[in-house]
Amino acid sequence: MKAVQVTGYGDVDKLQVAEVPIPEPKDHEVLVKVKACAINNTEIWMREGAYGTGSKSGWRPEGVQFPRTPGSDITGQVVKVGASVDGAMKGRNVVLFPFTSSGDEGAEHISEDMSFIGSEYDGGYAEYVVWPADLCFDMPLSNYIESAVFSVSGMTAWHMVEQIQPKPGETIMVTGANGGVGSLNVQIAANVFGANVVAIVGDLELEERMKELGATHVLSYKSETLAQDILHANGGPIDAVLDVVGDALFATSLQVLKKGGKFCTSGSAGGQKTELDFRKLYLKHITLYGSVLGTRAEFEKMLTAISEGKIQPVIDRTFPLDAAREAQTYFKNAGKLGKIVLLPEE
Repeated sequence: MKAVQVTGYGDVDKLQVAEVPIPEPKDHEVLVKVKACAINNTEIWMREGAYGTGSKSGWRPEGVQFPRTPGSDITGQVVKVGASVDGAMKGRNVVLFPFTSSGDEGAEHISEDMSFIGSEYDGGYAEYVVWPADLCFDMPLSNYIESAVFSVSGMTAWHMVEQIQPKPGETIMVTGANGGVGSLNVQIAANVFGANVVAIVGDLELEERMKELGATHVLSYKSETLAQDILHANGGPIDAVLDVVGDALFATSLQVLKKGGKFCTSGSAGGQKTELDFRKLYLKHITLYGSVLGTRAEFEKMLTAISEGKIQPVIDRTFPLDAAREAQTYFKNAGKLGKIVLLPEE
């Protein structure tokens, strides 16, 4: 089968198209013919070594073992089942829960042995992938591409919103609101939890689309008076921030939060290190949350919300699997709206 492999740390030239054997499912696994695989920051940062190199590069202590087929947002059709799997699974259209873990229910994502598909296991930049049968869920939508854009980004966004527990009518600021996680943060906070959302983007040409997703206000991070713009739009300080940007908007976020406000981060695309004045935290009673991925229960709640139409797929464009280098390069461009998806067959 055709697969795109990461051969080591570096630029997109480390992505190589290769012919590899079709994997064989173990007793508890199924073989999935990949129909669509959306791109996440995770696999790009892994390739670039942003998480570290050697023993610190992956989710497990031993680090990523190369060559590795990346890709964790996967939909496809079950075409073969392991000996211990119900044969009725064959033919099912599924979306893959993206990691394994021995953690207790509700703490799967913080277990020490949490292992990620596309990092510790070969992932979806391929024509086929094997995965545990109990981690394959029915697609929430009938379309493979649309169902592929939620797994990692959607669960990350859902868990972020769960962390801050917004009440209906509260105001939540979402940074990077036009990105994969951000566009889902907007929808989950507004359409599931009933919050008012201030969406922060670069290009205000996206304003109408962001409001269609549920945003109450749309502002540009390029404004020289962004903090004042936020306070004016909301009529005062905001209740919480859902952040995927990091340093670039951290100071502004703390400035506009109310006393007792909450700041939740799951990314740092705008800078991985920042300067923090601790007085801002304790004088304003601000709570900080770090957030990565989520739980199986949250994943299932997310799939239900998608199937009920509360969360819409937001897709910028698709690329054929052979164009993975081009797709990852495009992914890093500013101004896109939503997810980028690789298609093994076009």
